[in-house]
Amino acid sequence: MNITGLNLSGGLAAELLAYFSDTDLVLCLRTCDAGLCSAYSHVRGGFQWPASGPIEAPDWNPEAHCGEGLHGWLWGEGDGSLGYWTESATWIVFAAAAVEVVDLDGKVKVPRAFVLFAGRREEATAWLAQRAPGRAIIGGTATAGDRGTATAGDRGTATAGDGGALVISWWDGDACRWRHAIGSVGEGGIEPGVRYRCEGGRLVPVEETGEE
Repeated sequence: MNITGLNLSGGLAAELLAYFSDTDLVLCLRTCDAGLCSAYSHVRGGFQWPASGPIEAPDWNPEAHCGEGLHGWLWGEGDGSLGYWTESATWIVFAAAAVEVVDLDGKVKVPRAFVLFAGRREEATAWLAQRAPGRAIIGGTATAGDRGTATAGDRGTATAGDGGALVISWWDGDACRWRHAIGSVGEGGIEPGVRYRCEGGRLVPVEETGEE
């Protein structure tokens, strides 16, 4: 993806261009605590993220192991269990150079990034979904109309109308692979206009989990 495809304001686009030049970019999603510190800041010494702008890993190591880099979910997809799921958490969307991404199975790490958005989960996932349509975004909300398909990511929700389909992808850490809970509206008890999430590999109405 190039900078034009991100649909950013003029000033932010100019800053991003100055930082990455004309490099092919990817977008990543991550979580921090309310103060924008890494959820594992007690391990990393209180690593602080900015609300906007560039950031670099002071301990970068390109080897494919956790740590020594800036971590996130590539295109918002990956292992949702690695996130910070409290109500006070800040969700960040950042851009990174595609050639610098190191895959860690369920997440990625990069040596440098540019924070584009920081806010609540619903806001951050919606912001990312506008720029990365069709992705199974962790914690996101997907809605489709009649005969449409709603695709959501780990811990996300999906809703579809009559004749529609629901697909919620989740990361199986034990097998290191994607799995998918799939349902068709009107079959197997799946109802139109009802929000579903994946619990134990099956689609469950959000009301059954006791969550809003």
